[in-house]
Order: sequence, then structure tokens, then C-alpha cells
Amino acid sequence: MTRITSKGQVTIPLEFRQRFGLLPGQEVEFVEEDGRVVVRRRVEHAHLDGWFGCLTDIDDVDEFVRDLRDQE
Repeated sequence: MTRITSKGQVTIPLEFRQRFGLLPGQEVEFVEEDGRVVVRRRVEHAHLDGWFGCLTDIDDVDEFVRDLRDQE
């Protein structure tokens, strides 16, 4: 059991920090799932994740790379 401070802060009990490997300075996020608040470790996404799906019209990757090289 924990209380929310006037600044909106909460303390994650030591047992949970140890069990889930939560370290000082690590970011967590609060999300809603089925009407409940869930705290989970924030996961950084790779830089290229934002590009996923951009090249959906490419059928042959090798041909695409050859065309790029020919343009140089």
C-alpha cells in the first residue's frame, strides 16, 4: 500500500522494485488496461522503429539496392 503525495508522486515498494528489476533513474509509465492503472518499465524503441513499414511498395530488396547504387 502506498499513498499519492501532493505532487502526484508514489513510492514503488522495494519488493516490486527488486522483483521487476526497477532501478533508480529508470523510467516507468502509467497506462490504463481494462479500467485499471498499470505501471510498467518504459522501453526505448530503436531509432529505426519509426521507419518500419515505410517501404511497403518494394517487392525485391536486392533490385531496390542496385537501383540506389546506380543513382550514385
